[in-house]
Amino acid sequence: MNPKITTLLFLTLLFSCTEKVDESLKYLKQEPPSLVPEIFAPYFISKETESEFGSVFNEEATEFFYGVDVNGKEEIRYSKLVGNNWSEPETILAHERYGYNDPFLSPDENKLFFISKSALDGLGALKDYDIWYVERLGERWSDPINAGLNINSDKNEYYISFTNDGTMYFSSNKMESNFDIYSSKFVDGKFQKPIPLGDSINTPEYEADVFVDPEETYIIFCGRRSEGLGKGDLYISVKNTDGTWSKSINMGDKINTENHELCPFVSKDGKFLFYTSNQDIYWVSAKIIDEIKDKSR
Repeated sequence: MNPKITTLLFLTLLFSCTEKVDESLKYLKQEPPSLVPEIFAPYFISKETESEFGSVFNEEATEFFYGVDVNGKEEIRYSKLVGNNWSEPETILAHERYGYNDPFLSPDENKLFFISKSALDGLGALKDYDIWYVERLGERWSDPINAGLNINSDKNEYYISFTNDGTMYFSSNKMESNFDIYSSKFVDGKFQKPIPLGDSINTPEYEADVFVDPEETYIIFCGRRSEGLGKGDLYISVKNTDGTWSKSINMGDKINTENHELCPFVSKDGKFLFYTSNQDIYWVSAKIIDEIKDKSR
């Protein structure tokens, strides 16, 4: 059975070279946070009765995609700026058997990537997590497309992030160990064989849910380590001048709690860090990243 993908009318926002989106309308018209994390759009996006996970805005901050767990099954919802108001969140990816979660836009924003345990034929039993995507087709999305054997294995692959040149970062436990972080370059329309990051990032413990800065200058990811503050913490690593990654460090108690922090995303304008904690989406000024990055060098 093909997945149920609801058709949405994507109103194209056309601007002249002098017109800009009113800053107060972006980010669901929420008051920008300080260096203290806050729940994002409470009661509209982050709800007490639901569990929210991965989220992503488009470059203009006029479209918002996020994952929600509904009675143990994940679905992807969408809200957009229409005129001066944001649309009521609508489910755009759902299925009666399979879940969909952790959305992330491709660099050109014409593909929406996500994870699912869906069988390749859309009919079989639940399998391991794979990375999938749908393509924009005018006013609707395509059927889900598997990202292919260069990315997906017979183990779990999940949480996707991209550099400006299309290199995908993601996590996998395909090496019969805890999850590690990999990168795969996009060359001639195809993802290349993934390369695991070095031991300054990957350890025998758990590393997943990676966000890579589009310029590939730093990464943020979820780690479960003995020195951690909770069930899972956010860590950061910066790229050295020689192209290697610095030893990752815990982002500290301004971000991490006794709960599970995961699903990081930094807005394209570099202003805000979004992440999930205690099953809600939080956001904080990205200036906090600069403070922490200095400590990681």
